[in-house]
Amino acid sequence: MNQRYADTITALGTALIARVPALLWGPPGQGKTSVIESLGDDLHFHVETVIASLHEPADFAGLPMLDPSNSSTRLLPPAWARRVAAMDRPSVVFYDEISTTPPATQAALLRPILTGWVGDLRLPEGTCSVAAANPPEIAADGWDLAPPLANRFVHLDWTLPADVVRDGFTVGWPRVPVPSVALDLVDRATVSAKTLVGTFLRARPELVTRMPSSSEQAGRAFPTPRSWEMGARLYGAAKAAGFSETVVLLLLNGSVGTAAAAEFLEFVRRLDLPDPETLLKDPSAYVVPVRRADQVFATAAAVVTAMTNDPTPDRWLACGTILAAVADAGMADIAFLFARRWSEPAVRPFGVLPTADQLRALGPILTEIHG
Repeated sequence: MNQRYADTITALGTALIARVPALLWGPPGQGKTSVIESLGDDLHFHVETVIASLHEPADFAGLPMLDPSNSSTRLLPPAWARRVAAMDRPSVVFYDEISTTPPATQAALLRPILTGWVGDLRLPEGTCSVAAANPPEIAADGWDLAPPLANRFVHLDWTLPADVVRDGFTVGWPRVPVPSVALDLVDRATVSAKTLVGTFLRARPELVTRMPSSSEQAGRAFPTPRSWEMGARLYGAAKAAGFSETVVLLLLNGSVGTAAAAEFLEFVRRLDLPDPETLLKDPSAYVVPVRRADQVFATAAAVVTAMTNDPTPDRWLACGTILAAVADAGMADIAFLFARRWSEPAVRPFGVLPTADQLRALGPILTEIHG
């Protein structure tokens, strides 16, 4: 099978696992709807197809109707939303032809895609949103996506390669099964990914938000706090599932744009972080790289995150030893930031107290935090 095609399907499956809305861009007749239905079968999801261009804003925002029982207005959900709410399994809502929806309808789509509310109905937790779009120049009465809507999706370019079509007509269309990954593993990997994103944006604050310079680019991926958060969850899900670096790159490109994604991945590569679990087993072996504040920040964040996932007394004390070493190395600002989390009563195991060395190094910080 064509590797680019397989990687794109895997990236789409990752978005479903991570519960991040995905938008497929490509010419008409390329099998976008079919692959959504196929992935839905693989993941045991119900697929509800909604032709967005055929709907009015009220079909997404809800139809206002007076409730005579209390003289208030209700927003009635459409039939498609009620079908999804009645399902006894997760659903994918597939918004097709989204690039031919006028601005008013695009605005109405913001709430269902971001929050899952359709009128006064909340779609079940775990409902995924996927959309398909033709580039405006080849779409029937096409529109550029408004930036607020575009910024709610991971954007994936979609093409159907000739060899896939050939094999599909002769021996059957390929299926790319997406491994099932436990949501707790995705959540844990997402926390670690957010640490990396936060470390990167600490070094490159100008990339927190960078609005595109043209309306066409504004309808695709660009960095904002929202899209960085989506990118972190996709990065974590892909890493938890053991997917290739190509899939990770597709997901980050589609979340924050090619330039920001490339800088982030290069930054992560250069960090060369030690394994936090190894440090928690032998904290005395940690030598603080005083010339690498970025690495120290990311290491401290990773160690505290790993410890809070399993806060045993030994791991809590080991984490304190590492933070104390950071403070002793003259990086009290970094130690202060993470000692706040380390010392919280909800994190500290009951009855466990810092060691004398930890109190010496972190005492002034803890006093300032807790008075």
